[in-house]
Amino acid sequence: MKDWLNQLFATIDRKDADGFVAFFCADASFRFANAPVVCNRENIRNTVSLFFSSIKGLQHRMLAVWQEKDVVICEGEVIYTCNNDSKVTLPFVDIIRLKNKLITDYRVYIDIAPLNNPL
Repeated sequence: MKDWLNQLFATIDRKDADGFVAFFCADASFRFANAPVVCNRENIRNTVSLFFSSIKGLQHRMLAVWQEKDVVICEGEVIYTCNNDSKVTLPFVDIIRLKNKLITDYRVYIDIAPLNNPL
């Protein structure tokens, strides 16, 4: 599972919205932080593309992974590079539900407020 997560995070870190949604089933749901749930690949792609355009870069680091049947939980840190080149490191927890190795539901638990107000 760690290899699969490494591939997923590498795709995100490249800001590759098309590659990201390739991990999802057609009718998947996605929630990032406290934003509303987004459903289906096209809407997920549009949402993450908009977010990717708001930052210069990002890099994920996994700290721990747990799996129970088709549910994967990942704890980690993500380093965001803002458009002004400042960096913000934030902790996150992802809960990912899978079916046939495709994501059916992806929840990202993170407080992104510091990203909008870097110190």
